[in-house]
Amino acid sequence: MAENVKPRVRVPRDATAGEVITIKTLISHPMESGLRKDGDGNLIPRSIINRFTCDFNGQNVIDVTLEPAISTNPYFEFETVVPESGAFEFTWYDDDGSVYTDTKEIAVN
Repeated sequence: MAENVKPRVRVPRDATAGEVITIKTLISHPMESGLRKDGDGNLIPRSIINRFTCDFNGQNVIDVTLEPAISTNPYFEFETVVPESGAFEFTWYDDDGSVYTDTKEIAVN
């Protein structure tokens, strides 16, 4: 598990049924490509977030596969429609098998 990995998510607290909302996510992660060498000339092992998903009330909203060229601290901003009150579940998958999650509730008026 990479040290100091911290997911951050911004979701509106409430919305109107059918409203399009903007979701912003960022995860603090070093994202090592596996192509760089350390001071002794040894390859630094690859360590990246290789997949990001977001589900709303159990239904997939977004599913992204990430490659080594992605930058440190990957940021995603996307829009979705909220039909009802519920919970967004965000999941980041690391090469080392670690899984990081965050959940945010939204109330629909």
